[in-house]
Amino acid sequence: MDDSLLTSVALPIALALIMAALGLSLVPDDFRRIFKMPRGVVIGMVNLAIISPFLAFAAAELFALSAVMAVGLVLLGASPGGTTANLLTHLARGDTALSVTMTAVSSICALITVPLYLGLAIDHFGATELSDDFSMLPVVAKVFAITVVPLAIGMFVRAKRAAWAIEFEPRAKKIALILFIVVVAGAVIAENDSVRDNLSEVLGAAIALNLAAMAIGFGSARAARLDDKQATAISMELGVHNSTIAIAVAATISPELTVPAAVYASFMFVSAGTFAWFMSKRNRDA
Repeated sequence: MDDSLLTSVALPIALALIMAALGLSLVPDDFRRIFKMPRGVVIGMVNLAIISPFLAFAAAELFALSAVMAVGLVLLGASPGGTTANLLTHLARGDTALSVTMTAVSSICALITVPLYLGLAIDHFGATELSDDFSMLPVVAKVFAITVVPLAIGMFVRAKRAAWAIEFEPRAKKIALILFIVVVAGAVIAENDSVRDNLSEVLGAAIALNLAAMAIGFGSARAARLDDKQATAISMELGVHNSTIAIAVAATISPELTVPAAVYASFMFVSAGTFAWFMSKRNRDA
C-alpha cells in the first residue's frame, strides 16, 4: 500500500474500528464506576494524564533525543490506554472492569491531553520543523473523529442490540488486536528508513519510559492501598498505550514523528506480556 494511503486512510480506519470494538464492550455503568471506585480511577487517570506525559519528557531529556524524536515520545506518553491493556489485564487476572473504565475515560480525555502535550513538547524541545504543521484545532478534530465518534457508535450498537454485541465482542477484541499489530507493523514498514536510522536513539528511551510507567503505576496503586488486581490494571493502563492514536496523529504532522510510538509498541508486548504472566499467578492466589 502507498505510504500516503496508509497514513491518511488505513490508519484512521483501523483506529476507528479498534475504538468501535471498545465501545461494544461499554455500558453506562462503566462510567458510573468512576463514582463506585473513585480511588482506583482517580489514581489511574492522574498517572495517565500527568505522570505518563512527564515521564516521557524526562526520558527524552535523559536520553538526549533529537527534537522530533522527543516530541514523538511525548505524544506517545500522552496517548490513552487501549483495548490491548484491557486484554492483558484480563489475562493477568487483574481488575478488568477498572481497566475498561480507565480506557474509556482516558480515550475521551485524549481530546485534551494529546494536543496539549503535543504543543508543549514542540515548544519545549524547539521542534521548529514541526511547528508550522501543528495546529491545535485540527488535532482535536482528528482525535475526536477517530476515537470519541466510533466509541459512541459502538456503545450505541451495544445499547440497541445488546445480545448481538455481547456475542460479537470477543471476536471484535481479537480483530482489534490484529488491527493494532497490523497498524504498528505498517508504520514500521512505511517508515523503515526512519525507524532503522533512529532505532538506536529511541529504543533506550522507549524501554525506560515503558518500564518506569508500569513500575510507577503499580507502585502508586499499592501505596494508595489498592489491591494487586487493581494495581495490575493501573500498571497495564499506564504501560500499554494506544499507540495507534499516537501514530495516526503523528502521521498527519510528520511521518518521522511516528517512529517513537512504533518502537514503543513493538517493545511493550514483551514487558507487558511478561508482567501479565507473573501477575496471573500472583492474582490467582489473591
